[in-house]
Amino acid sequence: MRTASYLIALDWGTSSLRAALMAADGAVLDEVSSDDGILSAAAGRGFRAVFDHVAGPWLADHPDSVVLAAGMIGSRQGWREAPYIACPAGFTELGEGLVSLDEHGLTLGLVPGLSAQHADGVPDVMRGEEVQVFGALDALGLDDGLFVLPGTHSKWVRVENRRIVSFHTYMTGEVFALLRWQSILSRLMPDHDTTPWEEGRVVFTKACALAAEGALLHRLFSVRSQGLLGKLPGDQQSDYLSGLLIGEEVREALALTGSPASGHVHLICNAALFVRYQAALSVFGVDSSACSAQASFRGMYAMARERRLIGVLK
Repeated sequence: MRTASYLIALDWGTSSLRAALMAADGAVLDEVSSDDGILSAAAGRGFRAVFDHVAGPWLADHPDSVVLAAGMIGSRQGWREAPYIACPAGFTELGEGLVSLDEHGLTLGLVPGLSAQHADGVPDVMRGEEVQVFGALDALGLDDGLFVLPGTHSKWVRVENRRIVSFHTYMTGEVFALLRWQSILSRLMPDHDTTPWEEGRVVFTKACALAAEGALLHRLFSVRSQGLLGKLPGDQQSDYLSGLLIGEEVREALALTGSPASGHVHLICNAALFVRYQAALSVFGVDSSACSAQASFRGMYAMARERRLIGVLK
């Protein structure tokens, strides 16, 4: 790839696409988002058409731009597969694993995901979160730390000397959605969750404390039994369920990965998830703070800078 004066960074996931035009100094000049995740793009207009719609005007104005894309766009279901890189891995390994895609005048670099193998021999994978972690490292000026990326499939990522050495995935968000909307537990809950966090925090924290004691499968049914007996109002049951599941995630993760040496966890997520995970971690005596909201873009910029793909043209 060439040295460019602009970077077009694409965070292209399963259900959404976020894109940014960045200057050589890392400043975000423009940003757009779209519902054209890889599934809808593949079934509809196609990846190139979506790219042209979202980022085509930037490329027309700045034809010397380098283009990088991270996330599920580099999966087997994406535009082209960028094979996983085995941990431990840092900027160097990710950069060396970039897959170049050339299509009708467009050159695009696909960032590979990472794989890990746990002590029990079971593999784990992630795609897209690694860029966010490296972006957070760059933003915070850190070399080490424990980073948590809450979501549909939460990731707990341990970094040492600016390299991801291990990570674990927890299907917390997906399990919550299934139980909240499709299980017997949903029958007594309202159709929409409208309880403000200030009101839901107490029952959420109580559930986290119960999760710390284990017995999750038993405690899950208590969402329904307490509702039936009038001990848990319907508008509080979603927060209670959320507390049980996030509390269980934290309990399992600390058991598997150990408490962070610094006693601190870096959270990479939106504001709504941040307040929940911060509250849950505090139940376990772990401090936490939020990372940059543009961690993914910042990670791709750091990679472009590391690979000398971007620089001020003389």
